[in-house]
Amino acid sequence: MSPIVTAFEQSPDRGRGLARDMPVRWAFEEVGQPYDVRLISFSAMKESGHRSRQPFGQIPTYEDGNLVLFESGAIVLHIAERHSGLLPEDADARARAIAWMFAALSTVEPGIVQREVSLYLERDKAWHEERLLLVEARIRRRLDDLAARLGAGEWLDGSFSAGDLLMVQVLRRLGGSGILEDYPNLVAYVARGEARPAFKRAFAAQLAVFTGRSSQS
Repeated sequence: MSPIVTAFEQSPDRGRGLARDMPVRWAFEEVGQPYDVRLISFSAMKESGHRSRQPFGQIPTYEDGNLVLFESGAIVLHIAERHSGLLPEDADARARAIAWMFAALSTVEPGIVQREVSLYLERDKAWHEERLLLVEARIRRRLDDLAARLGAGEWLDGSFSAGDLLMVQVLRRLGGSGILEDYPNLVAYVARGEARPAFKRAFAAQLAVFTGRSSQS
């Protein structure tokens, strides 16, 4: 049997490929491995059955035989370690790719998520505008460093890796903000990621759920 990934039955991202199952789908496509999807409602996410797999009541989860995982980054790492295509053969390069995975989720993404929270949940607060400016300033500091490190390179450390997969996915969350456009090399970097055939297949699979064309269950 193929591994099973849980995904939103009705994704709040409205088919933009930003839900947390997207990097997992993308990783499977990069390594050429099949997977199945179990769609789950918001109410079912909070029930004991799902919480036994994901204690925080979120998506995605990953099930393969007796192995159950949660957290998209951990699942992507597991896929990358089990199948060739997302981590280099060289041990040092492999370690650097994993470091970039952590950097994407632990260093770059938090500020971006804080911005989303501010926009969606804090608009009615008197201090919203001031806080938003502070959050966006922190995002730009991270992007300054990331853009400087990437330079004219195609990917973060040689060939495309799981580190690039997660970093591109994190940066995609800035779409429509006007922030990323100030960093032409990062815009081009994201575009390269989105141009990969594996990304396109994963995006189409997630979009199909939103448009009601998915045959997966």
